[in-house]
Amino acid sequence: MKEEPLSVPILPSPDRGPGPAVVATDLVKVYSSGPAAVRALDGVSIGFAGGEFTAIMGPSGSGKSTLMHCLAGLDEATSGSVRLGGTELTGLRDKELTRLRRDRVGFVFQVFNLLPALTAEQNIRLPLELARRKPDKLWWDTVIDTLGLAPRLRHTPSQMSGGQQQRVACARALITRPDVVFADEPTGNLDSRAGAELLSFLRLCVQRLGQTIVMVTHDPAAASHADRVVFLADGKLIGEEHAPTPESVLDRLKSLGK
Repeated sequence: MKEEPLSVPILPSPDRGPGPAVVATDLVKVYSSGPAAVRALDGVSIGFAGGEFTAIMGPSGSGKSTLMHCLAGLDEATSGSVRLGGTELTGLRDKELTRLRRDRVGFVFQVFNLLPALTAEQNIRLPLELARRKPDKLWWDTVIDTLGLAPRLRHTPSQMSGGQQQRVACARALITRPDVVFADEPTGNLDSRAGAELLSFLRLCVQRLGQTIVMVTHDPAAASHADRVVFLADGKLIGEEHAPTPESVLDRLKSLGK
């Protein structure tokens, strides 16, 4: 989709200090125990730079969704370390983790998770309402204009297409200016056109809003929108590719299946 110039200023990311946005070190996740134990992550160490779009890929059961859930503080690793900016997630209490996810992490899932009785504007404002914060007007205008949602703000989810609902979900994830947005198969419930539009919007959020995005996907075309693709197999990080194309990603995935 051709990118149109924004009519609002391009804002830099808030200063969160030097270094990667999120880092995992020797991350291990084991489900169950004894003979039934499954080692979903097996010593994964990886960093995700601020202002970068990274896709995580691998065969079914490779550990890609488990890695994202541990990075986002949605699941607790068996051992190892996860740092979000300067904050060590390991050992945080439930209340502290909840506050961190609310204030510093955005989520976009395959299921839109919009409240049906609320308008698009109310859904987008919800994280701010829960945090008792008011939206920054310039940032609000930037996010809404980037995602093309101004004409839909008074509409409820039932009055919008799937692609429009997913854009609302993206705006809700971005509105708190999080350190990182985690997207788990965000195009999974969209048709090809709506999916391509959403990925272009995510790309714009990186390029023009300075957002950091980490996306789990099984789709080589979706992964090609990222700056970098990292590949997992059997719970281990086995390689990465910069400036990916659908063809190069598909070739790498085929090699994993051998």
